[in-house]
Amino acid sequence: MHEQPAPRPHHTTTTERGSFALARCTCGWTGPARRSRDRARTDADEHLHTAEAV
Repeated sequence: MHEQPAPRPHHTTTTERGSFALARCTCGWTGPARRSRDRARTDADEHLHTAEAV
């Protein structure tokens, strides 16, 4: 029987690229570029809640 590897924890960050901010996660997920840093942080929070539900 094959053992499943333990799921990696999700850690999000926000980065800036020019006048845009975007959220990234250690799982490889990247949110859309946003002009609002607050909206990029919200994208990251939503991703974490979605990842916890899986």
